Amino acid sequence: MPVSLNQILEMPNAAILAEQIQTALEREKAEREHFYKIIDENKKMEFINGEIFFQSPVKIEHNQATKRICILLNTFVDTHDLGFVGIEKILISLTRNDYEPDVCFFGKAKSEKFKAGQMQFPAPDLAVEVLSDSTEKHDRETKFADYAAHGVTEYWIVDAKKEVVEQYVLPNDRYELLVKSGNGEIESVVLENFKIPIRAIFDKQTNLETLKSLI
Repeated sequence: MPVSLNQILEMPNAAILAEQIQTALEREKAEREHFYKIIDENKKMEFINGEIFFQSPVKIEHNQATKRICILLNTFVDTHDLGFVGIEKILISLTRNDYEPDVCFFGKAKSEKFKAGQMQFPAPDLAVEVLSDSTEKHDRETKFADYAAHGVTEYWIVDAKKEVVEQYVLPNDRYELLVKSGNGEIESVVLENFKIPIRAIFDKQTNLETLKSLI
């Protein structure tokens, strides 16, 4: 369970802990500045809780699911002029960490402020992470909590191996599971009227048929 501020303040050693935390965060800040200097647009890199993580090449099912989601989202967003959809190499810089979600969407309130040459972006309105063996813990734990803390209204976790999607929404300050399924439909909370068959994420023909309906 997360420790609240009140719980920390009740600890006799709260001041000592605060000093230790501040020292650790200063070291982390220096490491994060180093991360910004070495980040490479040809490599997927993330900065998570003071560490730099280089992502391994993805399996084909991961790549296919990511592309299919992005194609459907981007088609819908561009057709209705709703904002901006990013894929894989969009660096999301939050208070402490920097992530490169597999797919993300920014509404026009945010995307209209983007400039040419921009390389760092705020919290998106929708984030999609496709699981892999090396990233699942971060996707389900660190990113899950961090996205919620920074107001990412909708979060999809996609298991391309099991062909299941989990849709989480943020009614308050914690995510609630809205859908977990490999069949049926998934309807975005952030993108009104964006409703697709879940199979469109995993099946080529269903994806093509769904794409036609969005154009």
